[in-house]
Amino acid sequence: MATTGRAEEQENPAESGTVSGPQEVQAPEAGTDEKIAEVEDRWRRAAADLENLRKRHAADLRRETEAERARVAAAWLPVLDNLELALAHAESDPSAIVQGVHAIRDQAVRLLAGLGYPRDEETGVRFDPNRHEVVAVVEDPATEPNTVTGVVRPGYGTDRHQLRPTAVTVSKSQG
Repeated sequence: MATTGRAEEQENPAESGTVSGPQEVQAPEAGTDEKIAEVEDRWRRAAADLENLRKRHAADLRRETEAERARVAAAWLPVLDNLELALAHAESDPSAIVQGVHAIRDQAVRLLAGLGYPRDEETGVRFDPNRHEVVAVVEDPATEPNTVTGVVRPGYGTDRHQLRPTAVTVSKSQG
């Protein structure tokens, strides 16, 4: 049966948004119970799949975390080895221990930088509350106000990922 666009609008009032007159309630189709059972079965399977996925993800996360911890710990082993060597040679040449400790500190700083946490001990820069922690305010007529004048404890990290902020002294405004 051919219909025009106008007739289609009248035949399907739900699409046009207008409903005229009472609607008939259709009787359940044959096989509805089977369809419901099939949908419930699919729903239970999907819920079970989701639970299995959650368990797999938790196990994968544990494995990855353990692997990363082992990788970081292994990266620190050479630093520990060098500390033990420095202590073993401390009695033979006391002046060499200072050089050895400096070398080990530099090795540890490079290791942290390699892990994404570079050392921050810059002075003469503008104070940044995201990177710095003020431990003292000093009067310094030679510097602009809110300038880092000294580093009390170096910080490690970047603006996005910081292990700890740099503890600094900051110049105050002249007033």
